[in-house]
Amino acid sequence: MELVHGAEAAGGDPGDRPTTDLPKTQLVRLSLYWLGLSSIFIGLTQILSGRIQYETGGGLFSPGSEGTTLFLLNVAGAAIAALVQPTVGSISDYTMSRWGRRKPYIFIGSLLDIVFLYGIASSNTVLAVAAFMVLLQVSANFAQGPFQGYVPDLVPAKQVGLASALVGLFQVLGNVAGFGIGAAAVATDNFFLGTMALGALEVVTMLSVVWRVNEGKAARPREGKSWFAIGREAWGLDILAQRSFLWLVGSRWFVLMGANMLINFALFYLAQTFSLKQEETGGPNIALLGATILGNVVTVIPAAKLSDRIGRKPVIYAACALGGLGMAIVAAAPAIPVAIAGAGLFGAGSGMFLAVDWALMTDIIPKASSGRYMGISNVATATAGIFAVMTGGLLMDAMNAAIGYGSGPRFALGLAVVYYVLGALLLRPVVEPPRAAGPVPAPA
Repeated sequence: MELVHGAEAAGGDPGDRPTTDLPKTQLVRLSLYWLGLSSIFIGLTQILSGRIQYETGGGLFSPGSEGTTLFLLNVAGAAIAALVQPTVGSISDYTMSRWGRRKPYIFIGSLLDIVFLYGIASSNTVLAVAAFMVLLQVSANFAQGPFQGYVPDLVPAKQVGLASALVGLFQVLGNVAGFGIGAAAVATDNFFLGTMALGALEVVTMLSVVWRVNEGKAARPREGKSWFAIGREAWGLDILAQRSFLWLVGSRWFVLMGANMLINFALFYLAQTFSLKQEETGGPNIALLGATILGNVVTVIPAAKLSDRIGRKPVIYAACALGGLGMAIVAAAPAIPVAIAGAGLFGAGSGMFLAVDWALMTDIIPKASSGRYMGISNVATATAGIFAVMTGGLLMDAMNAAIGYGSGPRFALGLAVVYYVLGALLLRPVVEPPRAAGPVPAPA
C-alpha cells in the first residue's frame, strides 16, 4: 500500500493548500470511489420505488401512498447521515494510523455497507427496510465524510478545476451505474440481486482508493482533547463566521433537491403518468438515463475548465438555468420522447453543477479542517434527497388524489424548477476567491 505521511507529502504545512502537482493517475484514483458511493442510493431509490409500485405481496405497497412510503423508508436515515458525516469527518482530521487519517474509515464503512444492503434486500416490511436504511446511512457516511477531505488535502490550486471535473464525472458515472442497475432490477423483477450488485460496485472502487491513493497532510494535533470533544467540535459555532460557506451549502441543498426529483420520481412518472406496466418501464427508464448521461458527459469537463477562466459562480448560474428548463420540459411533456429531450437539458445542467460546485467549495473552506467542512457541506447532499422525496412525494400523492391518478408525478417534477431558482438566489451572497492571474509557482 502506497502511503506518504506528514505535511511534506502535501507540499506545505497543515493549514495550506498543497503546491506539488499530483500525477493524473492519482487524480483519477482519488475520484474513483465517488462512482461506488454515488451508485448506492441512486440505485436503491430505483429498486425501492419498484418494490413499492409493483410488489403487492411484500408489505411495501399501498396504492395511492407510494410517495409517502418512499419518504418513510428514507427519512430517519437521512437525519442520521446529516449528523454522522461532519462528525466523523472532523474526527478523521485528527486521526493517526498506519493507513493515514482517512483510509480506516473508508475501508470499514464500505464493508458495513455490504452487510446493511443485504438486510435491505432480504427484508419485506417497511419497518425492517427503514431500519436497515438507517444503518446504511451510518456506514456510508462513516466512509464518505473522511473521504471527501482528500481533494483539499492533496490537490494544488492549479489542479482544483481538473480534480473537481473528475469528481463530477465519476459522480455522474456512479449515478449512471446505480440508475442502470436499479432500472434493470425493476424491469427483470430481480430486486435482491440488484441491491447486492450496488454493494459489490462500491467495494471494488473502495479498494482502488485504499490500496493506491497516497496520504497527504499529517493529522492535526489533538492537544489533549478527547475524541468526544473533537467530534463535538464539528458543530462548533465558529462556523458561523464562514458566511460564504454557509450560503454555498444552502445553495447546494436546493440545487440538489431539484436534481433529485427526476431520480426519485422517474419510475412513478412512467408507471402512473404514462401507464406503463412493470416490464415496459425498462426501455423508457434507460432512455431517460441515457439522455441525462449524454448531457452530463458533454458539459462536465468543459464546465470545469471554463470556471477556471471566468469564475465558478457564473457557471453554476448557467447550470441552474439549464437544469430548471430541462425539468420544466419533463414535467409538462405530452409524450416520452419530449421528456427524454428535457432529460438531456437537465443532464447538461447537472453535469455543469457537479463539476464546478465542488471546486468552489474546495476554494473557500479552511484547509486544515477539510474533513469537518466538507462533511458539513455534504449535509446538503445527504438531506437533499430525502427532502426531495418528502416534498415531491407528498405533493404527488395529494395531486393524484385531487386531480387524478397520474397527474401527481408531473407536479413533483415541476417542483424541481422552484428549487433551482432558490439555489441560484442563495448563491448570490457567496464571495468567490479571485482567480489566479497566472500559473501557481512550483515550490522551491
